[in-house]
Amino acid sequence: MGQTLARSVIGGLLWLAAASLLATTASAQTAGEGLSPTLSAIKKAHTVRLGYRESSPPFSFLDQANRPIGYSLELCEAIVEEIGVEVDDPNLKIDYVKVTSDDRIDAVLQNKIDLECGSTTANAERGKRVAFSPLMFVAGTKLMVPKAASVQQLTDLKGKAIVVTKGTTNEQAIQAADKKYALGLNIITSPDHEQSYQMLVDGKADAFATDDILLFGLIARHKAQDKFRVTGDYLSYDPYGIMFKKGEPQLAAVVERAFRKLGSNRDLVPLYNKWFIARLPTGERLNVPISLQLEEAFKAMDDSASANN
Repeated sequence: MGQTLARSVIGGLLWLAAASLLATTASAQTAGEGLSPTLSAIKKAHTVRLGYRESSPPFSFLDQANRPIGYSLELCEAIVEEIGVEVDDPNLKIDYVKVTSDDRIDAVLQNKIDLECGSTTANAERGKRVAFSPLMFVAGTKLMVPKAASVQQLTDLKGKAIVVTKGTTNEQAIQAADKKYALGLNIITSPDHEQSYQMLVDGKADAFATDDILLFGLIARHKAQDKFRVTGDYLSYDPYGIMFKKGEPQLAAVVERAFRKLGSNRDLVPLYNKWFIARLPTGERLNVPISLQLEEAFKAMDDSASANN
């Protein structure tokens, strides 16, 4: 009788253990199946693919060892950490994928990257195709010209050559201004910011138009303060964000949560200072103080995080 009871108890415990294991497995499968497409693919591959730019300092660029670094990439790495929490994989790997201003949106749409960590303007037109993180920077189109040039505004370039990087909002801004003021500009496009800068250096263009912060970054990186200057009124308003796949509320919530955590820990301003005020790993220093607009946006994220806690 005692042996029979013991066998029954052991059998019952084994059954409970087996049932528990099956339930856990089923729960894990359900959790995996319940993830949005991007998060599900990340969980399966144990990898997040980050799109980076080669010459958009200090947002996304290469260090002396040709490794991708920058402000945007650090923000993306914080998002990767939050994705790890969401998919229950704290050891996600990062695969860095090079993108350009021209192919970055397609890279997101065609599932070649999971997050685009560059210097991308979040505007309504792009918002129809892709999603964006909360605001991480505010820039605007200005001109880089030789220091000795008499150019002060875009209208001073009437009939002259101006280079823009293909696929940027700056290209659109210059085309619109050219049409509006009948300037007869010779608008040249190049594949990336470094090549646009080189065209100005080589005298193939009279000015290079892109976001002011990128112009300052290129001048600092090339130690060209004695050769070039940034001038002109803002020709566009360009709020930056991390780009990712549209139509995935779960992924959007993870991105938002990562920014809120950075805000609640008061990490956003120190992170900004690391890349815009302090000396960069590549040696140069931008010395661009945080704008009131961006500081207010960061404070709003902090307040939002506090309210949700």
